[in-house]
Amino acid sequence: MANYPTNAGNTALAERSATRQYLTFSLTGETFAMPIEQIREIIEFAGLTEIPLMPHFLRGVINVRGAVVPVIDLAVRFGRERTEIARRTCIVILEIEQEGQALLLGVLVDAVNEVLNVEPGQIEPRPSFGAKIRAEFIEGMINLNERFVIALDIHQVLSVDELATLIGVTAGEQEAQE
Repeated sequence: MANYPTNAGNTALAERSATRQYLTFSLTGETFAMPIEQIREIIEFAGLTEIPLMPHFLRGVINVRGAVVPVIDLAVRFGRERTEIARRTCIVILEIEQEGQALLLGVLVDAVNEVLNVEPGQIEPRPSFGAKIRAEFIEGMINLNERFVIALDIHQVLSVDELATLIGVTAGEQEAQE
């Protein structure tokens, strides 16, 4: 006798697959979240190599098992002051798909908090105004009963094309000043 999955099993599977995990972290006194699918690892801040003539949001590079990984200061990317390095400062290593290739990028954050299991009904649409960061950086607002956590759209925040353009503009501005 053949074993066929029941509708009850399929429904439970569909509900489970709809749940997404988000890593929450602190940045300039606010809590943000990013989907865990793109996170490769989290490392304690142990220094980095600064590169001259790079834009302020690019803090430098680190060596991750032989790979040179650029580290972006997320606070500066959001138009805020540079992240002050403290005891809980971390670098979240993300793997971003760019033109069919996996690209590693590090993101500097004040502290990593927890992983949330988020049901689809817990995510509200992004606000059209009132957020302290660009609207296109926001995937949605995670509703956690008494508070909201901003879920970031990592592909927008770390748009390789936009970052490359910003680096090119900054290099051009610095050459014009010389």
